[in-house]
Amino acid sequence: MKRGSILLVFGIATVGVVVAVGASLLHDGLSSRATPSRLETAMARNVRRLAIPANARSAQNPVIASEEDVRVARLHFADHCATCHDNDGSGRTMLGKGLYPHPPDLRLPATQNLTDGELFWIIENGVRFTGMPAFANPEEHGGHGGALDSWKLVHFVRHLPHLTAAERIEMERNNPKGPDDRAEGQEENDFLNGATPKAKPESQNHPPP
Repeated sequence: MKRGSILLVFGIATVGVVVAVGASLLHDGLSSRATPSRLETAMARNVRRLAIPANARSAQNPVIASEEDVRVARLHFADHCATCHDNDGSGRTMLGKGLYPHPPDLRLPATQNLTDGELFWIIENGVRFTGMPAFANPEEHGGHGGALDSWKLVHFVRHLPHLTAAERIEMERNNPKGPDDRAEGQEENDFLNGATPKAKPESQNHPPP
């Protein structure tokens, strides 16, 4: 085949790919309620893999998994990550379902087959064009203790497919609380400690007609 013909075929193929990608990206306009197509998902995963440096992919977890370390990571996950990922890693939360793309189910092979180094790199650096933030700067993320916390989280991500009911209950107690939840918890503590319950404002006792 002549060089000109090869370039023409290559050009047509390139245009076809661009059109296919454009159609995939815009199949539901700019709505974040849409579900990414298979083509978009495959391309995003390949780009993510290429974006992670080779030396990061091969990095070994320096933290030896212990029951206590996994528990610390579990409670850390409940406080920092479950808002989007849910306690079980399914991503089925109100916030998670509103993101585009939706958070992946961390229990499935697409995540579990990543290397420890890849998981660590994603936790530390985030994923561009998604809702996944970077946690490499602990002072910016209220309580994330840096690289060691990230390596412990890698162990917990590995544990997610085996999460027990008791562990989920413990995580629920450590999920971020809204003002109403905190007030209710304070009332329960006051009651258990024998304190006199505070009277609610008149407007709360007698809602307007």
